[in-house]
Order: sequence, then structure tokens, then C-alpha cells
Amino acid sequence: MAITDINEFAHLTDADTDALGRELDEIRRDVEESRGARDARYIRRVIRLQRSLELGGRAVLFGSRRRPAWVAGTAMLSLAKIIENMELGHNVMHGQWDWMNDPEIHSTTWEWDQTGPSEHWKRAHNYAHHTYTNIVGMDDDVGFGILRMTRDEKWRPINLLQPVANVILAATFEWGIALHDLDTQKELEGVEPMQWNTEPHKQFAVKVVRQVGKDFVLFPALTGRAWKHTLAANATANLVRNVWAYAVIFCGHFPDGAEKFTSEQYESETRARWYLRQMLGSANIDAGPVMGFMTGNLSYQIEHHLFPDLPSNRYPEIAVRVRALCDKYDLPYTSGPLSRQYLLALRTIHKLALPDRFLKRTSDDAPETSSEHKFLAAGSRIAEALRVDAVTGRRRGLLSALREHAEARIDARRFGRGM
Repeated sequence: MAITDINEFAHLTDADTDALGRELDEIRRDVEESRGARDARYIRRVIRLQRSLELGGRAVLFGSRRRPAWVAGTAMLSLAKIIENMELGHNVMHGQWDWMNDPEIHSTTWEWDQTGPSEHWKRAHNYAHHTYTNIVGMDDDVGFGILRMTRDEKWRPINLLQPVANVILAATFEWGIALHDLDTQKELEGVEPMQWNTEPHKQFAVKVVRQVGKDFVLFPALTGRAWKHTLAANATANLVRNVWAYAVIFCGHFPDGAEKFTSEQYESETRARWYLRQMLGSANIDAGPVMGFMTGNLSYQIEHHLFPDLPSNRYPEIAVRVRALCDKYDLPYTSGPLSRQYLLALRTIHKLALPDRFLKRTSDDAPETSSEHKFLAAGSRIAEALRVDAVTGRRRGLLSALREHAEARIDARRFGRGM
């Protein structure tokens, strides 16, 4: 099962967790107090870049009957859509730039360039996901209601289709998010399943007509005889954006090390434990400046989950301090190359398509789902480890426990005892 007691799993006392929370609060205060001109310049430059790419791409597509122009225009439009979706839409609607009091760059006014209405997404994502991150049964983003991503969810025969559903989800990610957010909005407003003439449905329909009309009617028509090529370019750019956004999101939420939690954990959760849940329930992508920018700085998913409303351009510097805290409290800092993180998530998708009886590891000790009970199998040497090493004075926390647990499993296999 998922984690029911996060302190026990993390090998931290209540005092440890409270101290960690205070240090994270200090990071927040430091960034909030230092926001200023350089941050404002950053976001305005990003907006100029994105608009230049989109305008340039659409201008080039007037000549899209020629292959080089089609390729160039499609590439520019794809980049523009990725930047608008990841670094602008997602982050602006988190309120990361509300402190500027610029009505153009504000969470209450920004409407992003994809199918779902911004208002639906903000309620489903900003509230539901970031409040209940990776809590099974409370965070609908755990598999998006389509994929089984933890053994805490009962296997159903339809899960056999997960590999196919995953490909469809990747290609149509904006539609998957839009429909997911619509369902959340309907639930929040108490709309009955078969009730169609409702405000959420009207908002959804208006946005779909506007978005589809722009991408597949208006802009192709403006290019005259090249309309078929422009239509294909717009469809391709949307596909590229969808697959990229899907990959980044899955790499940040579903590789090994991104833990899941139970509602019991949430019931007794303090602010400090909320911080700890974000750290243990997220994963980063190893990225330089270019990769970080193209992911909307969601390559720093741990930092984003800790501070979703702080400017995204600050995440690299925040990450240095968060890594230092993980080292201090002996906590894992889950990160890896994009290819590795995605392959781990993909393995979980395919593995959990099968019934549990075909899986070797237990629900307490699987790569994609574990709990504090996993350490009991390794004996009291790990489960009852001292918080501080008596010889070195170094804290012995979750990271040390995970290493010892892995060593114990290897020893058990070596001597034929199985764990």
C-alpha cells in the first residue's frame, strides 16, 4: 500500500520534520523578498520570444506548399506552442507572476492556447493536484483516471489496454487534460453525470470552438491555396506540444522514487509534512538551461511542487538549497535524465496493466509503490535505525535506509531467502 505515515517512512521525527519545514519556509521568504526587475525582465522576454516564434512561423506557413517552408514554419510554431504551454500558461496561471500586478501576465486573466478553459484547469490543478499531490483517491492526476499507476488501485480488465491508452493520451494530451478538468469542475459544482446544459459544459464548448476554429479553420484559411499544408502544420505543432508536455509531466510524477500516499497520511498532515510529501512525491529531470526552459522549468518538479507560485526562473537556484536540505536530512533527491525517467514511468504503465498475481514485488516494496512497511522486511537493523550515527554524528534517514534495504534484498536473494 502507499505511505500512511510519512515521518516513519522518511525516518524523521516530528521535530526533524518541523525543522525541515522551517528551513523551506525560509527559502520561500528569501525568494519572495528578492523578486524584482530581473524576474520581470525574464517573463517579458519569454513572452516576446514566444510571440515572435508564433508570428514568424505563421508567416512562413504562407509558403508552406514548399517543403522547406513547411518544415521551418511547423518547427517555429511547435516551439511557440511548447513555450506558451509550459513556461507561460502553466506558470502564469499558478500565480507565479501575480506579484507584478500586470493585468496581462496575471493568473486571473491568462487564457492559454489549448482546448481546456483556464478556469477549469486552475481549479483542478492548482487546488486539487497541488493540495493532494499523489494521495491515492484524492489526487485525480495519479493516472488521470485512465492509467493504473499504483498497486493501491484495484486492477480491472480494462487496464490491459493501458499501453494503447497511454499512446492515445500522449498524442491527445491537451484533450485528456481538458476532459479531466471538466470532470473535476462538474464534481466541484455538483453536476450530475448525464446533465449537459450546465455552465461547465458551456465554458468547455466555447473554448473548444474557439481553439479548434483558430487552429483548423481561421489560420489555414488565411494562407489561401496553402490551407491544406497549414492545416497539417497546425496539427503537427499541436501533436508535438502534446507529446512533449505529456513526457515532462510523466517524468515528474511517475518514475521510481515518486512516492504515493494514503488519505490517512493527509488527515494528520501539518504544513511541514505537506512539504515533505511534495519532496518525496516528485521527481526531477536532469537539465541544463535550455532543457529547463523548454520544460517550463518543470524539470525542477520537486521545487515546483514545494513552491508552485514562485517564479519558475528561480527554480534552479532554489534547487541548490533543496538538494542541500536533502543531504542534511538524509533524504533522497529523485532526479535523472529525461530518457531514464520516462522509461521508468513507461515500465510502470506496462507492468501495472497486468493483474497483481503476475507481479513479483509486494505492494509495500515495489519500485512504483512503497510504504513504511517495506523496511520491516529488512529486519530491525533498518526499521529501528538510530536517527543519528553514534560514531560519525551524521543523520541516518531515508536515503541510508533505502540503501540498506536494497543491500538486504540482494543478500536475501544471494542466500535464497527471497524478500
